[in-house]
Amino acid sequence: MHVVDLSHPIEEGMPVYPGTQPPSVRLVSFVAEHGFAERILTLTTHTGTHVDAPAHLLAGGKTLDDFPVARFLGRAAVVDATGCVGRTIGLGDLEPSRQAILGSRFVLLHTGWSRYWGRDAYFQGFPVLDLEAAAWLAACGLAGIGVDTPSVDPMDGGADGAYPVHRVLLEGGMVIVENLTALHLLPQEGAVFACFPLPVRGGDGAPVRAVAFFGAAGGEHRR
Repeated sequence: MHVVDLSHPIEEGMPVYPGTQPPSVRLVSFVAEHGFAERILTLTTHTGTHVDAPAHLLAGGKTLDDFPVARFLGRAAVVDATGCVGRTIGLGDLEPSRQAILGSRFVLLHTGWSRYWGRDAYFQGFPVLDLEAAAWLAACGLAGIGVDTPSVDPMDGGADGAYPVHRVLLEGGMVIVENLTALHLLPQEGAVFACFPLPVRGGDGAPVRAVAFFGAAGGEHRR
């Protein structure tokens, strides 16, 4: 079985959404002095590869602990959106993967944007879903969507700065996983995707260790 890590490491100096407090990783106990090593982590709930719960944007929306843990595991369809740079991802871009999407619990949009991780370009001009495509996905009964970009909305928040794509997906009961990487290593269908968040009580989101599993016969690898 192939196991692929789809997560960026958490470390000081890592990219964060503009305006977000950067993480702090501070060593406070040392093996030589205390007999053990321990660090203090200070980070927001939307640091690095993370999941958004509906409560992130919706008043009274579900928090992480409102979902059973099984909600964060399921079969994934990987949509090739590498040709969407410079424009939105529309229904026509999802159509070739329609059957795979309808037979899956997660949709992962592979734009290739993770190649810019650590560069200023990562936060500029990445492709996002248009509202028609987002509404169609929200009506498919999916558990969630994952992207290899910093957000499912443009950096300015989209129309009126209201993050409309976030709202459509979250109102549809989905969770959103952002800042994925290595999606090019996955087959278009047949992989099992896991994005287990830290169990933050009342959490609007949390970092995740996103991983995909698939067998040797799980389909052709992307190149």
